[in-house]
Amino acid sequence: MKYFDAHNHFQDARLAQGRSEWMPALEELPIAGAVVNGTRQRDWKAVESFAAEFPWVTPSFGLHPWYVRSRTEGWLDDLREHLQRHPAAGIGEIGLDRWIQDHDIEDQQRVFLPQLRLAAELNRPATIHCLQAWGALWDIIRSEPASQRGFLIHAYGGPAEMVGGFAERGAYFSFNAYYLRPRKLSQREVFQHIPLYRLLVETDAPDMSPPDEQNPRSWKDRKGNSINHPANIDLAYRALGELRGLDVETLAHQVEENYRRLFGSRD
Repeated sequence: MKYFDAHNHFQDARLAQGRSEWMPALEELPIAGAVVNGTRQRDWKAVESFAAEFPWVTPSFGLHPWYVRSRTEGWLDDLREHLQRHPAAGIGEIGLDRWIQDHDIEDQQRVFLPQLRLAAELNRPATIHCLQAWGALWDIIRSEPASQRGFLIHAYGGPAEMVGGFAERGAYFSFNAYYLRPRKLSQREVFQHIPLYRLLVETDAPDMSPPDEQNPRSWKDRKGNSINHPANIDLAYRALGELRGLDVETLAHQVEENYRRLFGSRD
């Protein structure tokens, strides 16, 4: 049995200080693959370094909708150069977000579209973030050429009714243990019906911590804020297995097939 974390930010500064603690715990698990996502130009180098150090890491480079205003004039050329240096890399984290304060959805679209088109041009997997912008995302996905590899909608929180359309366009959907929170019942119900061949599992570490009462690795920063431990990938697998009525080994086998189909393999 092997674990694959389809979405995280292991390069994040919040994890850097405690790396000597969490990396051994992660490597004690059957971790065999992890997609480490950049969110802005200034952290792409850290993603590169992480992937160079750990052969089971797949790098992904993208401009997150929260950080579109930080982009330089040559950001798209910069992204293309990173992808050319890393033939196995994905494009992400990219997307649309109306939840964030003072959002500019038009500017987000000006950044999201060329990244999605680059994924199609280079046949790279894209990792998509979406909050409160599902209609806008669908309008783009249904009208734009899709990468033959497909794309991941990480921590899918959209309506069940949209799963089929996204899946037909190549979407995969990753489950996060954050959805064990009582108020996330509707998200858990959606994951009961997503086709098995489109399911993936993620942590989004250091974000999206599981509820404290179910978190075996409760971890706080100096300010008392919760940090999601990367080794919580095992909790996410167990939770999704229970949700789907599958033993963990059966689920892990299917997730491995799905992960390798979308992201390839660095074995």
